[in-house]
Amino acid sequence: MEKAGSEKGKDQASIIATVVDEHTAVQTPERTSSPDRKGDIEKAIIEDQKDGLPAPIEIPDGGWKAWLTVLGAWCILFATFGMTNAYGVYQDYYVRFFLPSYTPSSIGWIGSVQIFFQFSMGFFAGKLFDAGYFYQTVTAFSILYVLAYYMLSLAHQDAFYQVLLSQGILAGIALGFLFLPSIGVIAHHFRRRRSFAMGIVVSGSSCGGIVFPIMLNKLIESKGFAEATRSVAYVCTGMLVLAVALMRTRLPPPSKMKKDPNAPPPPPIPTPRELIRDVPYMITIAGAFFNIMGLFTPIFYMQLYAVAHGVDQNLAFYTITILNGASIIGRILPNLVGDIWGPFNAVLACTGTCIVLIFAMLAATNAGGIIAICVLYGLFSGAYISLIGPLFAGLANHLGEIGIRMGFGFVWLALAGLAGTPICGALLTSDLLWVRPLTFSGACMVVGFTFLFIARHLIAQKKNTWKV
Repeated sequence: MEKAGSEKGKDQASIIATVVDEHTAVQTPERTSSPDRKGDIEKAIIEDQKDGLPAPIEIPDGGWKAWLTVLGAWCILFATFGMTNAYGVYQDYYVRFFLPSYTPSSIGWIGSVQIFFQFSMGFFAGKLFDAGYFYQTVTAFSILYVLAYYMLSLAHQDAFYQVLLSQGILAGIALGFLFLPSIGVIAHHFRRRRSFAMGIVVSGSSCGGIVFPIMLNKLIESKGFAEATRSVAYVCTGMLVLAVALMRTRLPPPSKMKKDPNAPPPPPIPTPRELIRDVPYMITIAGAFFNIMGLFTPIFYMQLYAVAHGVDQNLAFYTITILNGASIIGRILPNLVGDIWGPFNAVLACTGTCIVLIFAMLAATNAGGIIAICVLYGLFSGAYISLIGPLFAGLANHLGEIGIRMGFGFVWLALAGLAGTPICGALLTSDLLWVRPLTFSGACMVVGFTFLFIARHLIAQKKNTWKV
């Protein structure tokens, strides 16, 4: 707009169209030839976008293809993160029955390795997504994911390496290559309501987190570990087939744009060095890093915590289901707040509440208190997880770098996920000293909150608005 304001002798509509195309790397010749749309284009450029991105090409913010894509991405999150949210059932079963020769800290490596790969693979998944290999990536790693759980069903009791290879490594790698494309493709269809649409998608993990814990607890008790794991693998297979059939991309990748001689050159994708020099972005990653270190402790250990505190076993088996049920609301409604007030403000509110709930968990020693923590923690932890995507996407300068920024950020979150659960397991010990891991988790999230608050302040100053 500065360019358009300074060169008064040029055709204003042409200049505006050029500025728009420089941000999107997509040819839009109709904008230069339709003076009736000049005001709309100017408004699109001048108007502050709620997610922090400059005005891109026209995004429909709806339509049947867009909502079918949301449904397909929801199915992926149901099958993948839904199983991750049900890991507490596996953790409890492994500690008490299936892996009796190993400590809670050693068993914690299974879940943490899975989290590490599901985040660290995001960098490579982001590059594949930006390069236009969406369908190939989703199809190939859907197959790998269901294969991992079929292999887990063949694991022998006390065979730690078999469980780690199938559930920790194979399933984790597949998760990493499925999660980011299923979130990133939403940006092809939604702009103003992107946080809301992503919230709906991520709510799939909560729905899976309701279904899978009930299935696993009931089927392990009645039919055994192997049959229970195969049963959830059947469900995952059906959901992933449906997802591949429903999801559709909309924008051409940069590699195809370059082949069009009439299209302007695509905007450059930032290198890792350039990303590291982006101070607000790196402070945001630091905050998210420490939050992930502490966030998953109540989720992974809630069922074991309830059993250890004498809660009736039938009720204890439903604690993870209750937590994930509450997170459905947390993954949708706070995203509406994020669209209105900004993702940073929403994330800070959710982080602060999670800190209070983690420390309050120390006082929850009966069924009523534990259920209350499950409901509230599910609500606000679910909101935090669903807002990570919009938070990183909002720091992108154009649509073409959303994948790389999300992927680079997830690499760092992977390290936090790798370390968090084993550290908490080591602090817990076989004597189940709950005050130690919960204090550690709460302290990590206090540090994360501080970093995010600083990043929010810097970005608010840069944009000259508090709605960030």
